Amino acid sequence: MRTERSTLIAWAFLAPALIYVLAIVAWPLVQTVILSFTDASLRKTTNWVGWANYDKIFNATFATVITRTFVWTFFSVLLKMILGTIGAVLLNAAVPGRHLFRILIMPPWIVPMAIGIFMWGWMYNGQFGMISGLLQRFGIVDGPVAWLAYGNTAFWATIVTDVWIGVPIVTIYFLAAIQAIPKDLYEAAWTDGAGRWYRFRRITLPLIVPAIITMSMLSLIATFNSFDIIWILTQGGPNGATTTMIIDTYQTAIGSRKYGEGAARAVVICIFLSLFSLAYFRVTRRLHPEGSK
Repeated sequence: MRTERSTLIAWAFLAPALIYVLAIVAWPLVQTVILSFTDASLRKTTNWVGWANYDKIFNATFATVITRTFVWTFFSVLLKMILGTIGAVLLNAAVPGRHLFRILIMPPWIVPMAIGIFMWGWMYNGQFGMISGLLQRFGIVDGPVAWLAYGNTAFWATIVTDVWIGVPIVTIYFLAAIQAIPKDLYEAAWTDGAGRWYRFRRITLPLIVPAIITMSMLSLIATFNSFDIIWILTQGGPNGATTTMIIDTYQTAIGSRKYGEGAARAVVICIFLSLFSLAYFRVTRRLHPEGSK
């Protein structure tokens, strides 16, 4: 009797979270999957088209979009990890004013994302942007450079902006991991005459590998699904050079009002993100096997 009562109490506490998941996550997801098999649009009638929407998206054009998305995500995450590691090591150094530097690194993450992105848009402007102006002043370029007007430069410009926004939180996360390393290890290595590079390579880096892997997976999921940066800066242009899967889905569903095709693209994105999440949980389970039991 007591066991049944405990079970009922447990379900009562779980009920709000369960209702939330079903109403906010599960039901819209099911509706999106159903919508992906229709030709839903602004027309009043909606017909069942089966796999037709998926046949349309798995073509050469969408394959290019998928490749571009993975390339954009890879370089963005890679740069975040590298710069985050360097920043964490520097912020952990025993230098005067390091607490101030730790505070100063946070504005890119604290400032509302849209404001930060608009700021970068102004800096990328060829006529009055700061970046083009500095390059002209130092004689590196002969004239104005409209960074967002050309495919290659626009692609890398969006990556730089994403890295600028994401590096602070990565740095703080790695800084916490470094500070958790026992100082006895550094003292013993210093006593043996080990230099800074040796201590970093043999002590710091191996011991923060779990933090690097975890943050890499989380950053991969967030970056792959990033929308704001590309949309505010380029809206997927020029000529589709910065169109990723999430941008393509938005343009199809909202821009072209092809809700069925847009839903099919959203399902594909959901599948990729589910695979990334599964990989994340498998990695964390291997890193912390005692916590998964």
